[in-house]
Amino acid sequence: MRILLLTDNYPPESNAPAIRSSTHAQRWVAEGHDVTVVTCFPNFPEGKVFGGYRQTVYKREVLDTVDVVRVPTLIYPNRGTVLRILDFLSFMVTGTIAALCVRRPDVVVATSPQFFTAVAGWLVSALRRRPFVFEVRDLWPDSVVAVGAMKDGVVIKAIRRLEQFLYRRADLIVAVTHAFRDALVARGINGDKIVVVSNGIDARRFTPGPPPAELVQKLGLAGKIVVSYIGTAGMAHGLSLVLGAAQACRTRLPEVQFLIVGAGAELDRLKTEAAERGLANVTFVGRVPHAETIHYWRLSAMTLVLLKDVPLFRKVIPSKIFEAMATGTPIITNVRGEVWNVLESVGAAELVAPDSADALAAAIEALARDPARRRALSVAGAEAAKRFDRAVLARQMLDALQRLVAGGPATPRPAARDPAASAP
Repeated sequence: MRILLLTDNYPPESNAPAIRSSTHAQRWVAEGHDVTVVTCFPNFPEGKVFGGYRQTVYKREVLDTVDVVRVPTLIYPNRGTVLRILDFLSFMVTGTIAALCVRRPDVVVATSPQFFTAVAGWLVSALRRRPFVFEVRDLWPDSVVAVGAMKDGVVIKAIRRLEQFLYRRADLIVAVTHAFRDALVARGINGDKIVVVSNGIDARRFTPGPPPAELVQKLGLAGKIVVSYIGTAGMAHGLSLVLGAAQACRTRLPEVQFLIVGAGAELDRLKTEAAERGLANVTFVGRVPHAETIHYWRLSAMTLVLLKDVPLFRKVIPSKIFEAMATGTPIITNVRGEVWNVLESVGAAELVAPDSADALAAAIEALARDPARRRALSVAGAEAAKRFDRAVLARQMLDALQRLVAGGPATPRPAARDPAASAP
């Protein structure tokens, strides 16, 4: 089977869409399928082309066994809604053109979170007369409104109409959570063409282990209890909460050091705020290659999974929870909904009030002073993570693609839902 995958993010970018897309593509190639990825030049989230790359009209490379076609786009940092939409639109145009120039596929897959990529996927599928698969990683533009980046007005209403059009035109929808599937069904989308394929981890690589001594020394963490935030520092995450907790912990928990590992729209503001507060107990590491994040998980006595308290985010499950669980890193989260359903069911996390730095600091203090509780969370998480091996998940999505191409039902007969086993 020839699979054409359009995605705005792909390695060496290390955000969740990039890792999911690349892992699935590699698995499909390993099973004997021909996969072509159309993507942009790596620049997320700083809005600067990564070292080793420069924008050209067209670049083709083989990356980790996958045929990757890169196209030029307007590039802006992951902030400023209008500029970002221009970025998205430019990829829609150049990605469509490039996708029409590669060998005719058997199926066209386009992945969000920004659904202008899905517009390109639908156009290519229509012009090449092939099935269109829409992988829904985010309910965009709802998430844009939820974080306050845009107000719910004429533009958003137009985008929502386009969104609904794409859902209806898709031959198959792949949702990453059951809550997303339920939301689409509530909007009138046929549930028979929606399959849920959760996020997960590379179970061969993400395992518990000791922190690397060189990194401990480099970051000055000897004797410290490390509390990490690992991931995008974006508008959705409310990371001022981390700084508030760090301030509360500064005197009563001098052995605790906070690490913020990642980049994003809020990073510069957070650095400025931390400097103004004099928070020497907060270290900003910046963006690191995804392959190196395992070292930071293993450094962490506990990690924070945070989102702003808006109803939409109760439908999402940040993929970082699976890497944290797999490496035996205890989790503190303020996210209710599907995230907490998963974590509570396996006993891998502590839940705190959504917007309270004091509650977050209290939870950190409780775990810092209770090594036995940390060990229990660690063991439970590592055991539960075995259910979320990306090799299995990639196979689930491949099965759905093969059923579609063969002309059969896109989704298998639904099974009873296990909150842990079925969530992303």
